[in-house]
Amino acid sequence: MSDVDKLALPDGLGADSSREAWRVFGIMAEFVEATERLSRIRPAVSIIGSARVAADSAEYMLAEQTARLLSDSGFAVISGGGPGVMEAANKGAYFGRSPSVGLNIQLQHEQRPNPYLDIGLRFKHFFARKVMFVKFACAYVVMPGGFGTVDELFEALVLVQTKKTRPMPIILMHGQFWTGLVDWIRGRLVEEKMIDPADADLIQVIDDPKQVVAAIFAHYEKRGFQLLPSEREVMLNL
Repeated sequence: MSDVDKLALPDGLGADSSREAWRVFGIMAEFVEATERLSRIRPAVSIIGSARVAADSAEYMLAEQTARLLSDSGFAVISGGGPGVMEAANKGAYFGRSPSVGLNIQLQHEQRPNPYLDIGLRFKHFFARKVMFVKFACAYVVMPGGFGTVDELFEALVLVQTKKTRPMPIILMHGQFWTGLVDWIRGRLVEEKMIDPADADLIQVIDDPKQVVAAIFAHYEKRGFQLLPSEREVMLNL
């Protein structure tokens, strides 16, 4: 068998490879559009949480109140752009002083954008969307949620832990919901030396919206919200 024969693709795989290569351009387009539209909204805070909470739930009202305080304090608010906590966050920001941003995701069961968006983007790829949650945020506020919320929480934690993004507050709200996870992190992960004790301190649990805003300002009090020169390089490579 010749070298050419060894490299020949089975029937159909050549076309699939070509489609995969062109798909890269679609991914690039998502990054380019999002970067162009979000680059001027800083400082911003990402609020993430469940799409399934009702508008009359404690989680919804807490997210809305927190977002309104953040917006009136000068922070754009970024959410996933859909229902539940995402809608609550956008609603609070929409009626505040600063922009309300939604990063919607195209799903098999369509997730419709909520009506409280000043800027709305639509993604096909979860990983591109997750980058934007972190890239343009100076803080992460995490409300109760499911797999997606926990995924986004740990994405932010890993990026800060490994210094792939700048240090920023990562705040869990509705502390009763998070008790088991926080205990497991501070207990099992630290005790088994899977993480350093300082890594567990990357998480703050705060239930009062005013204290959330205060904690974010306290983090940036001495350094300001602008990226440091070393952080600009890090963020370019995020």
